[in-house]
Amino acid sequence: MNNSSRLFEKPWIWAFVAAIAVWLATIIFTQGQGAGDVLTAAFSFATFSVIVALGQMMVITLGPGNVDLSIPATMTLAGTVATKIMATQDSMIVVGLAAALVVGLGVGVFNYGLIRLLRIPPIIATLSSSFLFQSAAIWYNRGLRVKPPPALADFSTETVLGIPVLAVFIIALSVAVHIVLHRTLYGRAVTAIGQNMRAAALAGINVNRTRFITYVYCAVLAAVNGFFFSAFSGGAALNMGQAYLLNSIAVVVIGGTSVAGGFANVPGLWGAALFLFLVEAMLNTYGLGAGIRLVLTGLIIVGVITAAGGQKTLR
Repeated sequence: MNNSSRLFEKPWIWAFVAAIAVWLATIIFTQGQGAGDVLTAAFSFATFSVIVALGQMMVITLGPGNVDLSIPATMTLAGTVATKIMATQDSMIVVGLAAALVVGLGVGVFNYGLIRLLRIPPIIATLSSSFLFQSAAIWYNRGLRVKPPPALADFSTETVLGIPVLAVFIIALSVAVHIVLHRTLYGRAVTAIGQNMRAAALAGINVNRTRFITYVYCAVLAAVNGFFFSAFSGGAALNMGQAYLLNSIAVVVIGGTSVAGGFANVPGLWGAALFLFLVEAMLNTYGLGAGIRLVLTGLIIVGVITAAGGQKTLR
């Protein structure tokens, strides 16, 4: 079997194939106008999707029932706290980032406290906590939209040769997460727990500690996303994380991670994130109505997942 055949057997490759196909369909329709701008925009928005998906992926890999639904509220709270602390001052950027990280750490600890101490299922625990975090953001925000420091805003929107600078950093982060997942004891523990929690515990893996680290890690990445997205969008808004509730899960699933747990895939996150943005851009370019766009988006996503699943079955 040649290398190209082996490549197409990987489930995550279909997200990239679909993204390229959608991009080509878009530029054909526009006769090549704005092709580069579409890719730049795709990488810009895909970057924020990948940040939260890197955390959600690890949580989902822990096994059935594990998912973090507090990501949007965590983004909002972290972005709100950070922007108000920075108060548009460039000298306060590091302090603002530290504040966002503290928010993420607190959210992760609180979420796992509900899961572990109160025995609440992760879906219910994180959904319930999200209302608390969103309420805290509303109280702290008080209806104000504070602009980010100019240097941070410039960094979050800066591009080099059409590639967002922030995307380069997140690609590097993705490589690091991939290495952690496949080359470290922690990463292997996450995978083992997702495959069989009881067997992992009998093998000597500290299941509770691993799950705790994973939920904290997911919350911290959501907070980091809130920090940078608030800078990218001109300030923290109370609904800025709303789109990332289902988006973070869709990117993980389309990217080739098993919803049953025990298998994660980092490269596929980028293909899936680009694909989801480009589908929306293509359908908007075609001028289709909102209802038709939703139906076609759903059908296209199902087609990509089916193609990936079919290759997995053949293996």
